Amino acid sequence: MSSIIQGRKLAAGSGQGVLLHTDLGLSFWGGVDAQTSVVIDQHHPLCGQAIAGRVLAVPNGRGSCTGSSTLLQLILGGVAPAALVLAEPDKILSLGALIAEHVFGIQLPVLCIGQQAFAALAQHAGQRVKVSADCLLLDPQLAVPAAPNSQPVAALTLSAADHAMLAGEQGRAKQVAMQLVVKMAELYDAEQLLDVSQAHIDGCIYTGAASVRFAQQLVDWGAKVCVPTTLNSISVDQRQWRSLGIAAEFGEPASTLGDLYMAMGASLSFTCAPYLLDSAPAFGEQIVWAESNAVTYANSVLGARTLKYPDFLDICIAICGRAPDTGSHQAAGRHATVLIEVQLDEAIDDSFWPLLGYHVGLLSNIDIPLLMGLAHSAPSLDDLKAFSAAFATTSAAPMFHIHGVTPEAPDAPSALGGQAPLRHYRLSSGDLLPSWQELNSARSSDVSLVAIGNPHCSLSELGQLAQLCQGRRCHPDSALVITCGRTVYQQAEAAGYIATLQAFGACLINDTCWCMLGEPVVPVGSRNLMTNSGKYAHYAPGLAGRAVHFGHLAACIEAACSGHNHAQPPAWLVQPQSLGDR
Repeated sequence: MSSIIQGRKLAAGSGQGVLLHTDLGLSFWGGVDAQTSVVIDQHHPLCGQAIAGRVLAVPNGRGSCTGSSTLLQLILGGVAPAALVLAEPDKILSLGALIAEHVFGIQLPVLCIGQQAFAALAQHAGQRVKVSADCLLLDPQLAVPAAPNSQPVAALTLSAADHAMLAGEQGRAKQVAMQLVVKMAELYDAEQLLDVSQAHIDGCIYTGAASVRFAQQLVDWGAKVCVPTTLNSISVDQRQWRSLGIAAEFGEPASTLGDLYMAMGASLSFTCAPYLLDSAPAFGEQIVWAESNAVTYANSVLGARTLKYPDFLDICIAICGRAPDTGSHQAAGRHATVLIEVQLDEAIDDSFWPLLGYHVGLLSNIDIPLLMGLAHSAPSLDDLKAFSAAFATTSAAPMFHIHGVTPEAPDAPSALGGQAPLRHYRLSSGDLLPSWQELNSARSSDVSLVAIGNPHCSLSELGQLAQLCQGRRCHPDSALVITCGRTVYQQAEAAGYIATLQAFGACLINDTCWCMLGEPVVPVGSRNLMTNSGKYAHYAPGLAGRAVHFGHLAACIEAACSGHNHAQPPAWLVQPQSLGDR
């Protein structure tokens, strides 16, 4: 292997350190502690290692759009990697570094070297290396070579209005926002920008002081959104965080961050399920949404068109109304390249859908999958919501197709764009058992907390919960806590569901979601929690420091009533033979 590896510079800078290499993508949000740089994703091979000062080589990011905010916090907090080396261009991580450079004047180099060179790099793990310009130097003492003559990249064509914003004619906020949109459009290899009709902002999640500093700078520059804009869950329930026992040093800046985005003209929605609002986009509508589950649901289930936008780029596009015309904004970028045939067991319960989403995300990685064999399964919108969230946790792809279920998969040729798939798998129910075991990390039967609502509960889910809880009481040693958006809460209150749930002993929380909740909402001293969310079952061991029981909704309520769950796989999951792949 050459001592100098040429690559594509995604973010400028120079840095050196000991090479930390992994062949599994990493979600910085929920996977890395933003204050210490320690990898907290307990499903990841780097778990427990600090990435500060290291040259971190990961094939790609995955999971949450908030990875850009986490990386910015690491950079401004002085605990970032010395450099990032990627196999595939990753927009979420690149943007965190670009924000640090363009807004705060701090560089962290991000370099993409391709799959082949990345795989060979594993043999150099533990050695000191250097990233500079568009090169990875395996010997830091080597001189950086002159940049080679590269193939010309298609120029980004801008409109007169785009140029006016870049020139600062509409103020500093639009100028900086447009600069970042243009820079990211170039990384996306877009040839032009397009107009968007609405935005959903994920950057209102508090990851530390950096997220507030960024939003405050935009407000100080006079930033205003120019399209209808909703806000994702923030990190606290604005109306009751004090009564929930949240510490002021966290609650106050987290609440302030939500206020800053509303000062830019975003509406007070505070939900990670914007597709449940009346403002949900129509089929074919060009939008800019962040929040991984929402992006996946919008693209796949609604047929709207958005990239998996990283935090901070979402608000920049909302300010200038222009987005890169590439990827899943275009018909050609929405075709599946992975075919997965599913043999469906007739006796499945509602844990099947998040479990399947989690497993399919692992198989798909960065590619869009088409699932066959589920046309007669009649998944509800709640099932598809659960699938979307779990799929987005383990995958970097912006969407999926299910033949006969999702709108762009009336048949296999349509979803595949008339091309043969690059990969082809066959799955039976039994093939999902390893993922079920991975999500069930608890080793004892006790359940101190049942956590429901990741993503936020729908009205129909709250109705089902009320039916399961009717006339029963939560066990004194356990707690049932449910998160949902304010709009759905009001609808459920009018329907009588909230009174039933509160009579059971449930606590209902708005504005925030489980990936942002810790002690004391998560009971102090507790060991285990239970959830029906594949997304939260994955993130909770790292974020909440608790082991997890994962199961269907009725099993969760049984655990809330008894304080225990015996974690036996459902009968439909235990199959003697799997179909494998071909």
